[in-house]
Amino acid sequence: MSDASAQTSRTANADEIARFSAMSEKWWDPNGVMKPLHKFNPVRLQILRDNICAHLGRDPETIEPLKDIEIVDIGCGAGLLSEPIARMGAKMTSIDASESNIEVAKIHAAQSGLEINYRCCTPEILADEGKQFDIVLNMEVIEHVDDPQFFMQACASVLKPGGLMFVATLNRTIKSLALAKIGAEYILRWLPAGTHDWRKFVKPSEMSGYLRGAGLELSDITGVAYNPINDTWSPAPRDLDVNYMVIARKPD
Repeated sequence: MSDASAQTSRTANADEIARFSAMSEKWWDPNGVMKPLHKFNPVRLQILRDNICAHLGRDPETIEPLKDIEIVDIGCGAGLLSEPIARMGAKMTSIDASESNIEVAKIHAAQSGLEINYRCCTPEILADEGKQFDIVLNMEVIEHVDDPQFFMQACASVLKPGGLMFVATLNRTIKSLALAKIGAEYILRWLPAGTHDWRKFVKPSEMSGYLRGAGLELSDITGVAYNPINDTWSPAPRDLDVNYMVIARKPD
C-alpha cells in the first residue's frame, strides 16, 4: 500500500498521512518534533505491560513479560511504541498508512536488532486477510481517521476472541482545546501547528459507542496527566479531561 492508495481507504486521511510522512525522518529524535511522544512513551508502556500481564496472568517484572504474545500496533508511525514492546518478547506486527514512516521504522528496527513485521497498510486490509492478534494497540490514531466507527470495527475484527484492545486518544473538552491544541501547538510549540484537529477529538461517551458498535466490551478507562514540575506523564484514573486510554475486551 502506498500513500497515494490510502486515499481510497475508508479510514486513512490523505492529508493526515502527508503531515506525518513529512516528519518521518524525525520520529526517533528525542529532542525534535516528536519529543512529546518520547516523553509520553513510558506511561503508555507501563499501562500496556501491566494490563496485558494482568489479563494473561503474567509477571510484569520478568525480562520478557510479553513473550510470544501476538500484538498489532495500528498507526505505528516509525515504531516508537513497537520497539520497546518487541523487546518485552512480543511478536509484533506494526502497520501505518505512511510508506515513509514504515521505511524509517524498518531501518531503525534492523539497526536495533529487532524482528518486527512492519507493513504499510490499514487495519481493514489485515481484516480482509483474516489476520487476528491477542492484543490490538490503537494508540493516538482514532482522532486522525475519517470514519471512526468503521475504523474501530476494522480494528476489532483483527482481535482474537478474549483479546484486549487498547485505545488512547484525546477528549473533546475546553481544557483539551486550551492545553492539547492551543497550548501544545501554538504557545509551547511542542507539536507542529495543525498536528491535531480538536473537532476530531473523541469524548469517552462517543468512544463507548464506537466500542459497542464494534462488538467490544469496555473493561477500564484511565486518564493520563502531565506534571510540568518534573516533566513526566503518569496515570490519572479520575482525570479524563485531556488524554485518556480505554481497555476493551472482545467476548469469547
